[in-house]
Amino acid sequence: MLLQWLLPDFMREAAGGLVGTIQAINGSPAVFVVIAGLLIPALAFFAVRDKIAPRWQQWSFLWLLLLLLLSISGMNVLISFVGNFFTTALAEKDEPTFWRFFFIYAAVFVAATPISAFYPYVRDMLGLRWRDWMTQKFMKQYFHRRAYYNINFAEDIDNPDQRISEDIKSFTDTSLYFLLLVLGAIIDVLSFFLILWSISHFLALFLVGYALFGTVVTTLLGRKLITLNFNQLRREADFRYGLVHVRDNAESIAFYQGEQQESGQLRRRFVEALRNFSFLVGWQRNLAFFRVPYRYATYILPSVILAPMLFSDQVRYGDITQAGFAFSQIFEAFALVVTEINRLSAFAAGVNRLETFAEVLELQDQPIPADVAAIDTTEDSRLALEHVSLATPKGQRMLMQDLSIALQPQQSLVIVGQSGVGKSSLLRAIAGLWNRGTGKIVRPDLSEMLFLPQRPYMVLGTLRDQLLYPNLDKDTTEAELQTALQQVNLADLPERVGGYEVELEWADVLSLGEQQRLAFARLLLTKPRYAMLDEATSALDLGNEQRLYQTLREMGTTFVSVGHRSSLLKYHDFVLELNSDQSWKLTPTQEYVVDVEVFA
Repeated sequence: MLLQWLLPDFMREAAGGLVGTIQAINGSPAVFVVIAGLLIPALAFFAVRDKIAPRWQQWSFLWLLLLLLLSISGMNVLISFVGNFFTTALAEKDEPTFWRFFFIYAAVFVAATPISAFYPYVRDMLGLRWRDWMTQKFMKQYFHRRAYYNINFAEDIDNPDQRISEDIKSFTDTSLYFLLLVLGAIIDVLSFFLILWSISHFLALFLVGYALFGTVVTTLLGRKLITLNFNQLRREADFRYGLVHVRDNAESIAFYQGEQQESGQLRRRFVEALRNFSFLVGWQRNLAFFRVPYRYATYILPSVILAPMLFSDQVRYGDITQAGFAFSQIFEAFALVVTEINRLSAFAAGVNRLETFAEVLELQDQPIPADVAAIDTTEDSRLALEHVSLATPKGQRMLMQDLSIALQPQQSLVIVGQSGVGKSSLLRAIAGLWNRGTGKIVRPDLSEMLFLPQRPYMVLGTLRDQLLYPNLDKDTTEAELQTALQQVNLADLPERVGGYEVELEWADVLSLGEQQRLAFARLLLTKPRYAMLDEATSALDLGNEQRLYQTLREMGTTFVSVGHRSSLLKYHDFVLELNSDQSWKLTPTQEYVVDVEVFA
Protein backbone atom coordinates (compact mmCIF):
# COMPACT_ATOMS: atom_id res chain seq x y z
CA MET A 1 0.00 0.00 0.00
CA LEU A 2 2.99 2.28 0.55
CA LEU A 3 3.99 1.79 -3.10
CA GLN A 4 0.38 2.50 -4.15
CA TRP A 5 0.53 5.82 -2.31
CA LEU A 6 4.01 6.75 -3.64
CA LEU A 7 3.67 5.43 -7.23
CA PRO A 8 -0.06 5.13 -8.04
CA ASP A 9 0.35 4.98 -11.85
CA PHE A 10 3.06 2.33 -11.69
CA MET A 11 1.12 0.14 -9.25
CA ARG A 12 -2.05 0.44 -11.31
CA GLU A 13 -0.24 -0.84 -14.39
CA ALA A 14 2.06 -3.34 -12.68
CA ALA A 15 -0.21 -4.85 -10.02
CA GLY A 16 -3.67 -3.44 -10.33
CA GLY A 17 -5.26 -6.74 -9.40
CA LEU A 18 -3.18 -7.00 -6.26
CA VAL A 19 -4.09 -3.49 -5.15
CA GLY A 20 -7.74 -4.16 -5.82
CA THR A 21 -7.65 -7.38 -3.84
CA ILE A 22 -6.02 -5.69 -0.85
CA GLN A 23 -8.56 -2.86 -0.97
CA ALA A 24 -11.37 -5.43 -1.08
CA ILE A 25 -9.97 -7.14 2.00
CA ASN A 26 -9.67 -3.84 3.86
CA GLY A 27 -13.31 -3.12 3.19
CA SER A 28 -14.60 -6.57 4.21
CA PRO A 29 -15.02 -8.46 7.52
CA ALA A 30 -11.90 -10.43 6.61
CA VAL A 31 -9.80 -7.56 7.93
CA PHE A 32 -10.93 -8.45 11.46
CA VAL A 33 -9.68 -12.00 10.96
CA VAL A 34 -6.28 -10.65 9.95
CA ILE A 35 -6.17 -8.29 12.94
CA ALA A 36 -7.14 -11.12 15.30
CA GLY A 37 -4.46 -13.33 13.76
CA LEU A 38 -1.88 -10.69 14.65
CA LEU A 39 -3.31 -9.60 18.00
CA ILE A 40 -3.81 -13.03 19.61
CA PRO A 41 -0.16 -14.17 19.18
CA ALA A 42 1.00 -10.78 20.44
CA LEU A 43 -1.11 -11.08 23.61
CA ALA A 44 0.04 -14.66 24.16
CA PHE A 45 3.65 -13.55 23.74
CA PHE A 46 3.15 -10.77 26.30
CA ALA A 47 1.52 -13.19 28.79
CA VAL A 48 4.53 -15.55 28.83
CA ARG A 49 7.23 -12.91 28.40
CA ASP A 50 8.99 -13.94 31.64
CA LYS A 51 9.54 -17.47 30.35
CA ILE A 52 10.56 -16.24 26.92
CA ALA A 53 13.10 -13.67 28.12
CA PRO A 54 15.86 -16.20 29.03
CA ARG A 55 15.73 -17.56 25.47
CA TRP A 56 15.47 -14.25 23.68
CA GLN A 57 17.97 -15.31 20.99
CA GLN A 58 15.86 -18.27 19.93
CA TRP A 59 12.71 -16.15 19.85
CA SER A 60 14.51 -13.45 17.87
CA PHE A 61 15.47 -16.06 15.26
CA LEU A 62 11.86 -17.28 15.15
CA TRP A 63 10.43 -13.79 14.60
CA LEU A 64 13.04 -13.07 11.93
CA LEU A 65 12.18 -16.38 10.28
CA LEU A 66 8.47 -15.53 10.25
CA LEU A 67 9.26 -12.11 8.78
CA LEU A 68 11.28 -13.76 6.00
CA LEU A 69 8.45 -16.25 5.44
CA LEU A 70 5.96 -13.40 5.03
CA SER A 71 8.37 -11.63 2.69
CA ILE A 72 8.72 -14.73 0.51
CA SER A 73 4.95 -15.16 0.34
CA GLY A 74 4.58 -11.50 -0.57
CA MET A 75 7.17 -11.92 -3.32
CA ASN A 76 5.26 -14.91 -4.67
CA VAL A 77 2.04 -12.89 -4.82
CA LEU A 78 3.84 -10.04 -6.59
CA ILE A 79 5.46 -12.47 -9.02
CA SER A 80 2.07 -13.95 -9.87
CA PHE A 81 0.73 -10.54 -10.91
CA VAL A 82 3.88 -9.50 -12.75
CA GLY A 83 3.91 -12.88 -14.47
CA ASN A 84 0.31 -12.35 -15.55
CA PHE A 85 1.09 -9.10 -17.34
CA PHE A 86 4.42 -10.45 -18.61
CA THR A 87 2.96 -13.51 -20.32
CA THR A 88 -0.10 -11.59 -21.56
CA ALA A 89 2.14 -9.03 -23.24
CA LEU A 90 4.14 -11.88 -24.78
CA ALA A 91 0.99 -13.60 -26.07
CA GLU A 92 -0.39 -10.32 -27.49
CA LYS A 93 3.01 -9.32 -28.97
CA ASP A 94 2.96 -6.07 -26.99
CA GLU A 95 6.71 -5.38 -27.02
CA PRO A 96 6.85 -2.19 -24.83
CA THR A 97 4.70 -3.77 -22.12
CA PHE A 98 6.72 -7.00 -22.35
CA TRP A 99 10.04 -5.25 -21.75
CA ARG A 100 8.63 -3.06 -18.96
CA PHE A 101 7.44 -6.07 -17.04
CA PHE A 102 10.60 -7.96 -17.88
CA PHE A 103 12.62 -5.42 -15.92
CA ILE A 104 10.05 -5.47 -13.12
CA TYR A 105 10.37 -9.26 -13.08
CA ALA A 106 14.16 -8.93 -12.85
CA ALA A 107 13.90 -6.37 -10.03
CA VAL A 108 11.64 -8.71 -8.06
CA PHE A 109 14.13 -11.55 -8.50
CA VAL A 110 16.99 -9.35 -7.33
CA ALA A 111 15.04 -8.34 -4.22
CA ALA A 112 13.98 -11.94 -3.55
CA THR A 113 17.50 -13.39 -3.75
CA PRO A 114 18.86 -12.23 -0.34
CA ILE A 115 15.55 -13.06 1.32
CA SER A 116 15.56 -16.58 -0.12
CA ALA A 117 19.23 -17.05 0.79
CA PHE A 118 18.83 -15.93 4.41
CA TYR A 119 15.62 -17.91 4.95
CA PRO A 120 17.20 -21.42 5.11
CA TYR A 121 20.18 -20.02 7.04
CA VAL A 122 17.97 -18.54 9.76
CA ARG A 123 15.84 -21.70 9.80
CA ASP A 124 18.91 -23.91 10.29
CA MET A 125 20.34 -21.65 12.99
CA LEU A 126 17.04 -21.74 14.87
CA GLY A 127 17.00 -25.54 14.52
CA LEU A 128 20.55 -25.67 15.86
CA ARG A 129 19.65 -23.69 18.97
CA TRP A 130 16.48 -25.75 19.49
CA ARG A 131 18.46 -28.97 19.24
CA ASP A 132 21.00 -27.62 21.73
CA TRP A 133 18.23 -26.82 24.24
CA MET A 134 16.44 -30.16 23.81
CA THR A 135 19.65 -32.19 23.99
CA GLN A 136 20.71 -30.47 27.20
CA LYS A 137 17.26 -31.10 28.69
CA PHE A 138 17.30 -34.80 27.81
CA MET A 139 20.90 -35.20 28.95
CA LYS A 140 20.05 -33.65 32.30
CA GLN A 141 17.17 -36.10 32.76
CA TYR A 142 19.31 -38.96 31.42
CA PHE A 143 21.91 -38.55 34.16
CA HIS A 144 19.51 -37.46 36.92
CA ARG A 145 19.07 -40.11 39.61
CA ARG A 146 21.01 -42.60 37.43
CA ALA A 147 18.29 -42.80 34.83
CA TYR A 148 20.93 -43.92 32.28
CA TYR A 149 21.35 -47.06 34.41
CA ASN A 150 17.73 -47.70 35.34
CA ILE A 151 16.33 -47.50 31.80
CA ASN A 152 18.38 -50.57 30.92
CA PHE A 153 15.60 -52.50 32.62
CA ALA A 154 12.87 -50.81 30.52
CA GLU A 155 11.93 -53.22 27.75
CA ASP A 156 10.40 -50.59 25.46
CA ILE A 157 13.49 -48.33 25.44
CA ASP A 158 16.14 -49.42 22.97
CA ASN A 159 19.23 -47.51 21.88
CA PRO A 160 18.95 -44.37 24.05
CA ASP A 161 22.11 -43.08 22.36
CA GLN A 162 20.29 -42.91 19.03
CA ARG A 163 17.27 -41.21 20.59
CA ILE A 164 19.45 -38.45 22.05
CA SER A 165 21.78 -37.96 19.10
CA GLU A 166 19.70 -38.70 16.01
CA ASP A 167 16.02 -38.58 17.01
CA ILE A 168 16.32 -35.15 18.67
CA LYS A 169 18.14 -33.78 15.62
CA SER A 170 15.49 -35.23 13.31
CA PHE A 171 12.70 -33.90 15.54
CA THR A 172 13.99 -30.32 15.69
CA ASP A 173 14.84 -30.13 11.98
CA THR A 174 11.66 -31.79 10.76
CA SER A 175 9.23 -30.17 13.18
CA LEU A 176 10.63 -26.73 12.31
CA TYR A 177 10.33 -27.66 8.64
CA PHE A 178 6.68 -28.62 9.05
CA LEU A 179 5.92 -25.62 11.26
CA LEU A 180 7.14 -23.25 8.58
CA LEU A 181 5.46 -25.35 5.90
CA VAL A 182 2.10 -25.07 7.67
CA LEU A 183 2.50 -21.35 8.36
CA GLY A 184 3.55 -20.78 4.77
CA ALA A 185 0.56 -22.83 3.62
CA ILE A 186 -1.83 -20.68 5.67
CA ILE A 187 -0.30 -17.50 4.27
CA ASP A 188 -0.45 -18.85 0.71
CA VAL A 189 -4.08 -19.87 1.09
CA LEU A 190 -5.01 -16.40 2.36
CA SER A 191 -2.94 -14.72 -0.35
CA PHE A 192 -3.81 -16.76 -3.42
CA PHE A 193 -7.34 -17.99 -2.77
CA LEU A 194 -8.78 -14.51 -3.33
CA ILE A 195 -6.69 -14.21 -6.50
CA LEU A 196 -8.03 -17.54 -7.74
CA TRP A 197 -11.56 -16.63 -6.64
CA SER A 198 -11.39 -13.38 -8.61
CA ILE A 199 -10.51 -15.38 -11.75
CA SER A 200 -12.92 -18.33 -11.38
CA HIS A 201 -15.20 -19.25 -8.48
CA PHE A 202 -15.55 -22.80 -9.75
CA LEU A 203 -11.79 -23.31 -10.00
CA ALA A 204 -11.28 -22.11 -6.41
CA LEU A 205 -13.98 -24.41 -5.00
CA PHE A 206 -12.84 -27.35 -7.14
CA LEU A 207 -9.30 -26.95 -5.82
CA VAL A 208 -10.43 -27.15 -2.18
CA GLY A 209 -12.48 -30.29 -2.82
CA TYR A 210 -9.70 -31.90 -4.85
CA ALA A 211 -7.08 -31.26 -2.17
CA LEU A 212 -9.30 -32.50 0.68
CA PHE A 213 -10.12 -35.69 -1.27
CA GLY A 214 -6.41 -36.42 -1.78
CA THR A 215 -5.61 -35.72 1.87
CA VAL A 216 -8.22 -38.18 3.15
CA VAL A 217 -7.18 -40.96 0.75
CA THR A 218 -3.46 -40.51 1.45
CA THR A 219 -4.00 -40.45 5.22
CA LEU A 220 -5.85 -43.75 5.07
CA LEU A 221 -3.26 -45.37 2.79
CA GLY A 222 -0.27 -43.96 4.69
CA ARG A 223 -1.13 -45.08 8.23
CA LYS A 224 0.93 -48.26 7.77
CA LEU A 225 4.01 -46.17 6.96
CA ILE A 226 4.23 -44.82 10.53
CA THR A 227 4.63 -48.31 12.01
CA LEU A 228 7.09 -49.36 9.30
CA ASN A 229 9.22 -46.22 9.80
CA PHE A 230 9.23 -46.77 13.58
CA ASN A 231 10.42 -50.35 13.10
CA GLN A 232 13.02 -49.23 10.58
CA LEU A 233 14.58 -46.80 13.05
CA ARG A 234 14.79 -49.61 15.61
CA ARG A 235 16.24 -52.17 13.19
CA GLU A 236 18.90 -49.75 11.95
CA ALA A 237 19.86 -48.87 15.53
CA ASP A 238 20.12 -52.56 16.48
CA PHE A 239 22.40 -53.22 13.52
CA ARG A 240 24.61 -50.26 14.38
CA TYR A 241 24.79 -51.35 18.03
CA GLY A 242 25.90 -54.82 16.90
CA LEU A 243 28.78 -53.28 14.94
CA VAL A 244 29.80 -51.16 17.94
CA HIS A 245 29.62 -54.25 20.17
CA VAL A 246 32.06 -56.09 17.89
CA ARG A 247 34.44 -53.13 17.96
CA ASP A 248 34.34 -52.88 21.75
CA ASN A 249 34.95 -56.61 22.20
CA ALA A 250 37.29 -57.23 19.29
CA GLU A 251 40.01 -58.93 21.34
CA SER A 252 37.67 -61.35 23.08
CA ILE A 253 36.06 -62.29 19.77
CA ALA A 254 39.49 -62.83 18.23
CA PHE A 255 40.58 -65.13 21.09
CA TYR A 256 37.38 -67.18 20.72
CA GLN A 257 37.71 -67.14 16.92
CA GLY A 258 34.07 -66.10 16.88
CA GLU A 259 34.16 -64.27 13.56
CA GLN A 260 31.60 -66.57 11.96
CA GLN A 261 29.16 -66.27 14.86
CA GLU A 262 29.51 -62.49 15.12
CA SER A 263 29.18 -62.11 11.36
CA GLY A 264 26.09 -64.29 11.50
CA GLN A 265 24.36 -62.26 14.22
CA LEU A 266 25.21 -59.02 12.41
CA ARG A 267 23.84 -60.51 9.21
CA ARG A 268 20.61 -61.43 10.99
CA ARG A 269 20.21 -57.88 12.30
CA PHE A 270 20.94 -56.46 8.86
CA VAL A 271 18.45 -58.83 7.22
CA GLU A 272 15.78 -57.64 9.69
CA ALA A 273 16.49 -54.05 8.66
CA LEU A 274 16.39 -54.99 4.96
CA ARG A 275 13.16 -56.98 5.35
CA ASN A 276 11.40 -54.09 7.09
CA PHE A 277 12.77 -51.64 4.53
CA SER A 278 11.44 -53.78 1.69
CA PHE A 279 7.96 -53.57 3.24
CA LEU A 280 8.45 -49.82 3.68
CA VAL A 281 9.42 -49.13 0.05
CA GLY A 282 6.61 -51.45 -1.08
CA TRP A 283 4.02 -49.35 0.74
CA GLN A 284 5.62 -46.18 -0.58
CA ARG A 285 5.34 -47.63 -4.10
CA ASN A 286 1.67 -48.47 -3.59
CA LEU A 287 1.01 -44.97 -2.31
CA ALA A 288 2.87 -43.49 -5.29
CA PHE A 289 0.29 -45.04 -7.65
CA PHE A 290 -2.16 -42.54 -6.17
CA ARG A 291 0.17 -39.64 -5.39
CA VAL A 292 1.88 -39.33 -8.79
CA PRO A 293 -1.22 -39.00 -11.03
CA TYR A 294 -2.94 -36.97 -8.34
CA ARG A 295 -0.09 -34.45 -8.43
CA TYR A 296 0.43 -34.48 -12.20
CA ALA A 297 -3.24 -33.66 -12.76
CA THR A 298 -2.75 -30.30 -11.03
CA TYR A 299 -0.48 -29.15 -13.88
CA ILE A 300 -3.29 -29.24 -16.45
CA LEU A 301 -6.48 -28.79 -14.41
CA PRO A 302 -6.38 -24.94 -14.31
CA SER A 303 -5.90 -24.75 -18.09
CA VAL A 304 -8.64 -27.30 -18.76
CA ILE A 305 -11.14 -25.49 -16.52
CA LEU A 306 -10.29 -21.99 -17.79
CA ALA A 307 -9.86 -22.89 -21.47
CA PRO A 308 -13.56 -22.28 -22.34
CA MET A 309 -13.35 -18.85 -20.70
CA LEU A 310 -10.23 -18.03 -22.71
CA PHE A 311 -11.86 -19.10 -25.97
CA SER A 312 -14.84 -16.87 -25.17
CA ASP A 313 -12.52 -13.92 -24.31
CA GLN A 314 -13.67 -13.84 -20.69
CA VAL A 315 -10.05 -14.11 -19.44
CA ARG A 316 -6.62 -13.34 -20.86
CA TYR A 317 -3.80 -15.80 -21.37
CA GLY A 318 -1.93 -14.24 -18.46
CA ASP A 319 -4.92 -15.00 -16.22
CA ILE A 320 -4.47 -18.70 -16.99
CA THR A 321 -0.79 -18.61 -16.07
CA GLN A 322 -1.56 -16.67 -12.88
CA ALA A 323 -4.38 -19.08 -12.06
CA GLY A 324 -2.02 -22.02 -12.61
CA PHE A 325 0.53 -20.46 -10.26
CA ALA A 326 -2.11 -19.67 -7.62
CA PHE A 327 -3.64 -23.13 -8.07
CA SER A 328 -0.27 -24.80 -7.45
CA GLN A 329 0.44 -22.64 -4.38
CA ILE A 330 -2.95 -23.37 -2.80
CA PHE A 331 -2.80 -27.04 -3.79
CA GLU A 332 0.59 -27.41 -2.08
CA ALA A 333 -0.90 -25.79 1.00
CA PHE A 334 -3.97 -28.03 1.14
CA ALA A 335 -2.20 -31.22 0.09
CA LEU A 336 0.61 -31.23 2.65
CA VAL A 337 -0.33 -34.71 3.84
CA VAL A 338 -0.31 -36.02 0.27
CA THR A 339 3.00 -34.51 -0.79
CA GLU A 340 4.82 -35.07 2.53
CA ILE A 341 3.38 -38.42 3.63
CA ASN A 342 6.73 -40.25 3.56
CA ARG A 343 8.47 -37.59 5.62
CA LEU A 344 5.46 -37.20 7.90
CA SER A 345 5.38 -40.93 8.67
CA ALA A 346 9.11 -40.99 9.45
CA PHE A 347 8.66 -37.87 11.59
CA ALA A 348 5.74 -39.45 13.48
CA ALA A 349 7.84 -42.54 14.18
CA GLY A 350 10.68 -40.40 15.54
CA VAL A 351 8.28 -38.39 17.70
CA ASN A 352 6.90 -41.67 19.08
CA ARG A 353 10.38 -42.83 20.04
CA LEU A 354 11.18 -39.51 21.72
CA GLU A 355 7.85 -39.48 23.54
CA THR A 356 8.34 -42.94 25.05
CA PHE A 357 11.91 -42.04 25.98
CA ALA A 358 10.78 -38.82 27.70
CA GLU A 359 8.04 -40.69 29.57
CA VAL A 360 10.51 -43.27 30.91
CA LEU A 361 12.95 -40.54 31.98
CA GLU A 362 10.17 -38.70 33.81
CA LEU A 363 9.18 -41.91 35.59
CA GLN A 364 12.64 -42.00 37.17
CA ASP A 365 11.64 -38.95 39.24
CA GLN A 366 8.43 -40.57 40.43
CA PRO A 367 8.32 -42.22 43.87
CA ILE A 368 8.20 -46.01 43.98
CA PRO A 369 4.55 -47.18 43.98
CA ALA A 370 3.20 -48.16 47.37
CA ASP A 371 2.42 -51.70 46.21
CA VAL A 372 6.07 -52.35 45.23
CA ALA A 373 8.32 -53.47 48.09
CA ALA A 374 11.49 -51.37 48.28
CA ILE A 375 14.54 -51.41 50.52
CA ASP A 376 14.78 -48.35 52.75
CA THR A 377 18.13 -46.54 52.50
CA THR A 378 19.28 -44.01 55.09
CA GLU A 379 22.53 -42.06 55.43
CA ASP A 380 24.68 -42.33 58.54
CA SER A 381 28.34 -42.54 59.47
CA ARG A 382 28.24 -46.34 59.61
CA LEU A 383 27.58 -49.22 57.20
CA ALA A 384 24.90 -51.73 58.16
CA LEU A 385 22.23 -53.95 56.62
CA GLU A 386 19.17 -54.63 58.75
CA HIS A 387 16.93 -57.56 57.76
CA VAL A 388 17.55 -57.00 54.07
CA SER A 389 15.83 -59.26 51.54
CA LEU A 390 17.06 -58.44 48.03
CA ALA A 391 15.40 -59.29 44.70
CA THR A 392 16.33 -58.61 41.09
CA PRO A 393 15.08 -55.24 39.71
CA LYS A 394 11.88 -56.67 38.20
CA GLY A 395 11.27 -59.02 41.11
CA GLN A 396 11.67 -62.25 39.11
CA ARG A 397 14.06 -63.79 41.64
CA MET A 398 14.85 -63.41 45.33
CA LEU A 399 18.61 -63.46 45.98
CA MET A 400 18.87 -63.37 49.78
CA GLN A 401 16.59 -63.27 52.80
CA ASP A 402 16.73 -61.35 56.08
CA LEU A 403 20.42 -60.35 55.88
CA SER A 404 21.76 -58.35 58.84
CA ILE A 405 25.38 -57.22 59.21
CA ALA A 406 27.17 -54.16 60.59
CA LEU A 407 30.72 -52.90 60.07
CA GLN A 408 32.55 -50.65 62.47
CA PRO A 409 34.93 -48.00 61.09
CA GLN A 410 38.15 -49.46 59.63
CA GLN A 411 36.75 -53.00 59.67
CA SER A 412 36.62 -55.03 56.48
CA LEU A 413 34.31 -57.66 55.01
CA VAL A 414 34.76 -60.11 52.15
CA ILE A 415 31.66 -61.53 50.42
CA VAL A 416 32.06 -65.04 48.99
CA GLY A 417 29.80 -67.61 47.40
CA GLN A 418 29.20 -69.49 44.20
CA SER A 419 28.49 -67.58 41.01
CA GLY A 420 24.96 -66.19 40.74
CA VAL A 421 24.11 -66.02 44.43
CA GLY A 422 24.05 -62.20 44.47
CA LYS A 423 27.47 -61.06 45.70
CA SER A 424 27.79 -58.16 43.25
CA SER A 425 24.06 -57.51 43.55
CA LEU A 426 24.55 -56.76 47.23
CA LEU A 427 27.03 -54.01 46.32
CA ARG A 428 24.51 -52.66 43.83
CA ALA A 429 21.94 -52.48 46.64
CA ILE A 430 24.39 -50.61 48.89
CA ALA A 431 25.06 -48.17 46.04
CA GLY A 432 21.32 -47.64 45.57
CA LEU A 433 21.25 -49.13 42.06
CA TRP A 434 18.98 -51.99 43.10
CA ASN A 435 16.30 -51.48 45.76
CA ARG A 436 13.71 -54.16 45.07
CA GLY A 437 13.04 -56.01 48.34
CA THR A 438 12.58 -55.25 52.01
CA GLY A 439 14.67 -54.18 54.98
CA LYS A 440 16.95 -51.25 55.63
CA ILE A 441 20.44 -50.25 54.43
CA VAL A 442 22.40 -47.72 56.46
CA ARG A 443 25.41 -46.22 54.70
CA PRO A 444 27.40 -42.99 54.46
CA ASP A 445 26.76 -40.46 51.74
CA LEU A 446 27.87 -41.82 48.35
CA SER A 447 30.46 -39.04 48.10
CA GLU A 448 32.33 -40.79 50.95
CA MET A 449 32.29 -44.15 49.14
CA LEU A 450 34.06 -45.46 46.06
CA PHE A 451 33.04 -48.56 44.10
CA LEU A 452 35.59 -50.48 42.02
CA PRO A 453 34.09 -53.01 39.57
CA GLN A 454 35.96 -56.03 38.22
CA ARG A 455 36.48 -54.31 34.87
CA PRO A 456 37.44 -50.72 35.72
CA TYR A 457 35.84 -47.89 33.84
CA MET A 458 38.33 -46.18 31.54
CA VAL A 459 37.12 -42.65 30.81
CA LEU A 460 37.58 -40.82 27.52
CA GLY A 461 40.38 -38.46 28.46
CA THR A 462 43.97 -38.08 29.63
CA LEU A 463 45.96 -40.12 32.11
CA ARG A 464 45.31 -37.38 34.66
CA ASP A 465 41.57 -37.78 34.03
CA GLN A 466 41.86 -41.54 34.61
CA LEU A 467 43.49 -41.00 37.98
CA LEU A 468 41.19 -38.25 39.25
CA TYR A 469 37.83 -39.52 37.93
CA PRO A 470 35.16 -38.60 38.90
CA ASN A 471 36.70 -35.55 40.65
CA LEU A 472 38.36 -34.13 37.54
CA ASP A 473 38.50 -30.59 38.97
CA LYS A 474 40.46 -31.70 42.03
CA ASP A 475 43.68 -29.74 42.47
CA THR A 476 46.34 -32.48 42.44
CA THR A 477 50.03 -32.10 41.66
CA GLU A 478 51.97 -34.43 39.38
CA ALA A 479 54.02 -35.49 42.39
CA GLU A 480 50.87 -36.75 44.10
CA LEU A 481 49.83 -38.56 40.94
CA GLN A 482 53.26 -40.14 40.66
CA THR A 483 53.17 -41.28 44.29
CA ALA A 484 49.83 -43.01 43.75
CA LEU A 485 51.10 -44.75 40.63
CA GLN A 486 54.20 -45.88 42.51
CA GLN A 487 52.04 -47.39 45.27
CA VAL A 488 50.22 -49.54 42.70
CA ASN A 489 53.42 -50.53 40.88
CA LEU A 490 52.79 -48.34 37.80
CA ALA A 491 55.52 -45.76 38.31
CA ASP A 492 56.73 -46.03 34.70
CA LEU A 493 53.28 -45.52 33.14
CA PRO A 494 53.50 -41.72 32.48
CA GLU A 495 56.84 -42.10 30.73
CA ARG A 496 55.61 -45.11 28.77
CA VAL A 497 52.47 -43.40 27.39
CA GLY A 498 53.87 -39.89 26.93
CA GLY A 499 52.85 -37.99 30.07
CA TYR A 500 49.77 -37.15 32.11
CA GLU A 501 48.08 -35.04 29.45
CA VAL A 502 48.07 -37.55 26.61
CA GLU A 503 44.70 -38.93 25.46
CA LEU A 504 44.61 -42.60 24.44
CA GLU A 505 42.14 -45.47 24.15
CA TRP A 506 43.08 -46.67 27.62
CA ALA A 507 41.02 -49.86 27.50
CA ASP A 508 43.13 -50.94 24.51
CA VAL A 509 46.49 -49.60 25.72
CA LEU A 510 46.43 -51.14 29.22
CA SER A 511 45.99 -54.77 30.18
CA LEU A 512 43.15 -55.69 32.54
CA GLY A 513 45.66 -56.04 35.39
CA GLU A 514 47.07 -52.58 34.68
CA GLN A 515 43.55 -51.17 34.51
CA GLN A 516 42.76 -52.66 37.93
CA ARG A 517 45.93 -51.16 39.41
CA LEU A 518 45.12 -47.80 37.81
CA ALA A 519 41.68 -47.98 39.42
CA PHE A 520 43.33 -48.59 42.79
CA ALA A 521 45.50 -45.52 42.22
CA ARG A 522 42.25 -43.62 41.62
CA LEU A 523 41.04 -44.92 44.99
CA LEU A 524 44.25 -43.86 46.75
CA LEU A 525 43.93 -40.33 45.37
CA THR A 526 40.23 -40.08 46.24
CA LYS A 527 40.80 -41.31 49.82
CA PRO A 528 37.20 -42.42 50.47
CA ARG A 529 36.10 -43.49 53.94
CA TYR A 530 34.51 -46.61 52.46
CA ALA A 531 35.60 -48.70 49.46
CA MET A 532 33.50 -51.37 47.71
CA LEU A 533 35.69 -53.75 45.69
CA ASP A 534 33.92 -56.11 43.28
CA GLU A 535 36.69 -58.61 42.36
CA ALA A 536 38.86 -55.53 41.87
CA THR A 537 42.10 -57.59 42.01
CA SER A 538 40.98 -60.65 40.04
CA ALA A 539 43.50 -59.99 37.23
CA LEU A 540 46.46 -59.30 39.56
CA ASP A 541 49.18 -61.60 40.78
CA LEU A 542 49.23 -62.37 44.50
CA GLY A 543 52.15 -60.00 45.14
CA ASN A 544 50.38 -56.96 43.68
CA GLU A 545 47.15 -57.97 45.39
CA GLN A 546 48.88 -58.06 48.79
CA ARG A 547 50.53 -54.71 48.14
CA LEU A 548 47.26 -52.99 47.29
CA TYR A 549 45.31 -54.38 50.26
CA GLN A 550 48.07 -53.49 52.70
CA THR A 551 48.06 -49.93 51.36
CA LEU A 552 44.29 -49.84 51.78
CA ARG A 553 44.54 -50.96 55.41
CA GLU A 554 47.23 -48.38 56.15
CA MET A 555 44.89 -45.65 54.88
CA GLY A 556 42.31 -46.62 57.54
CA THR A 557 39.62 -47.22 54.90
CA THR A 558 36.63 -49.40 55.69
CA PHE A 559 36.28 -51.78 52.76
CA VAL A 560 34.04 -54.54 51.46
CA SER A 561 35.33 -56.99 48.86
CA VAL A 562 33.70 -59.54 46.58
CA GLY A 563 35.93 -62.33 45.37
CA HIS A 564 36.58 -65.97 44.57
CA ARG A 565 40.20 -66.12 45.78
CA SER A 566 40.96 -67.66 49.15
CA SER A 567 43.96 -65.31 49.32
CA LEU A 568 41.56 -62.43 50.01
CA LEU A 569 40.54 -63.84 53.39
CA LYS A 570 43.67 -62.72 55.24
CA TYR A 571 43.04 -59.04 54.39
CA HIS A 572 39.52 -58.96 55.91
CA ASP A 573 38.03 -59.18 59.39
CA PHE A 574 34.78 -60.95 58.45
CA VAL A 575 33.53 -63.35 55.79
CA LEU A 576 29.95 -63.19 54.50
CA GLU A 577 29.07 -66.37 52.64
CA LEU A 578 25.96 -66.28 50.46
CA ASN A 579 24.26 -69.51 49.42
CA SER A 580 22.09 -70.41 46.46
CA ASP A 581 19.13 -71.19 48.76
CA GLN A 582 19.02 -67.45 49.82
CA SER A 583 20.61 -68.23 53.19
CA TRP A 584 23.78 -66.57 54.47
CA LYS A 585 26.44 -66.92 57.14
CA LEU A 586 28.65 -64.22 58.73
CA THR A 587 31.88 -65.51 60.27
CA PRO A 588 35.06 -63.89 61.67
CA THR A 589 37.91 -64.66 59.30
CA GLN A 590 39.89 -66.61 61.94
CA GLU A 591 36.94 -68.99 62.42
CA TYR A 592 35.97 -69.40 58.77
CA VAL A 593 36.48 -72.83 57.23
CA VAL A 594 37.28 -72.59 53.55
CA ASP A 595 34.68 -74.24 51.31
CA VAL A 596 36.38 -75.72 48.26
CA GLU A 597 33.27 -75.25 46.08
CA VAL A 598 33.10 -71.56 46.92
CA PHE A 599 36.73 -70.88 45.96
CA ALA A 600 36.94 -73.36 43.08
